[in-house]
Amino acid sequence: MSAIRVVVAVGGNSLIRDSQHQSVQDQYAMAALTDDHIATLVQMGYEVAITHGNGPQVGFILRRSELAAHELHEIPLEVCGADTQGAIGYALQQNLCNDFRRLGIEKGVATVISQVEVDINDPAFLSPSKPIGWYMDEVTASRRQKEGWHVVQEGDKGWRRVVASPRPLRIIEAPVIRKLIDSGFVVIAVGGGGIPVVREQSGDVRGVEAVIDKDLASGLLATALDASLLVIATSVEKAALHFGTPKQQWIDTITLDEAKGYLAEGIHFGRGSMEPKIQAIVDFIEAGGTEGLITNAENLERAVSGETGTRITR
Repeated sequence: MSAIRVVVAVGGNSLIRDSQHQSVQDQYAMAALTDDHIATLVQMGYEVAITHGNGPQVGFILRRSELAAHELHEIPLEVCGADTQGAIGYALQQNLCNDFRRLGIEKGVATVISQVEVDINDPAFLSPSKPIGWYMDEVTASRRQKEGWHVVQEGDKGWRRVVASPRPLRIIEAPVIRKLIDSGFVVIAVGGGGIPVVREQSGDVRGVEAVIDKDLASGLLATALDASLLVIATSVEKAALHFGTPKQQWIDTITLDEAKGYLAEGIHFGRGSMEPKIQAIVDFIEAGGTEGLITNAENLERAVSGETGTRITR
């Protein structure tokens, strides 16, 4: 019997315990806690690929870049994505290798800097909506707008830059990632949803300043790897209907059709939080995947074993 192939998507916020623990060392320690559970999955016999978010980490880089702009060049958004893929990949990779050594598991771990193709004609580029970076005052926002940024006012907090969030179409490095998985490696890839790139008429690709949803890109990777299971690790043990209301109801297991129905109702899942996670699993199953799971990292093994989490089945 062949091993079950699973993609585990780890949220970028899961590496930030709280506002008092944001340093590189703090994030490394949080990566270690997540890796403990992933290492157990590998010990249980699963073939694993790991993806991760990078929202807070990209924000840190952008802020450093802004503060140092009087002395150094600023960092383009797509390069921030590449930087965080390397840094977060390093933390996950090193911790996982250490776990494998302690557990006596002979497995290699590789981080792949991943580009994800998007369509330059995606409607998202016409109406940027994904907030990034720090809040600005009106004077700074006006200057940035003249420099080509899209900015919006967020109440009394100030102004923020917004960028497009186009739909992921193809993972450029998917064949490389697949070869590594097939060869027995655990692979960390498509960090932060991948570095968004568009394809020129010549066939060349180039980076664009955009943000790809990490969960949708993780589902795309799971499909490309012919994975059976997509696990999205988030801050809650289960998803819920009518979340945050008196009618809140935790979800144990629902079918693909039920999940699509709840998405269509548009009242159950937060647009920037749980909705893309449900949608990513729906897309994955419709593309041939077997099932998806939503849970938190500390319950990863129990969820995979059927003891907790929200499971969406065909």
